[in-house]
Amino acid sequence: MDSSSIELNGSEIAAIHHTGDQVEIQFARAYLIKTMTGSAERTRWWQAGSLIIDEAQIIEPPPIGPLICVGGDLDENIYTYRDMIPLPFASRGHIRCMLKFADSAGRLEVTGRAAQIIMRDIPKYIEHLRPA
Repeated sequence: MDSSSIELNGSEIAAIHHTGDQVEIQFARAYLIKTMTGSAERTRWWQAGSLIIDEAQIIEPPPIGPLICVGGDLDENIYTYRDMIPLPFASRGHIRCMLKFADSAGRLEVTGRAAQIIMRDIPKYIEHLRPA
């Protein structure tokens, strides 16, 4: 696979932990989209993992999990990733993460100075996504 990303819409968040100056967003099921250069087809997978933000400041109190994400933005210095997070991901500098949740659970907004994604276990295949 040439590129992979987490599709935020529909991804399941088990919990949001705020400890000291670190925020950990634990994905029970992060939905991954994998693509291969030159192919019109993509594949969908799921995998557990965490987005960890260091030197974090929470703008609004985090909602209580489990939660279903319906989208959001991850700002990394001058880049904004809308409704997705590229994999692998690790960055230092200006970080801002804003996630929206289903069922009026609210949203999460965090700023920080560094962030990384740590994926756990093995990705599990769901389906092929063929162009219409």
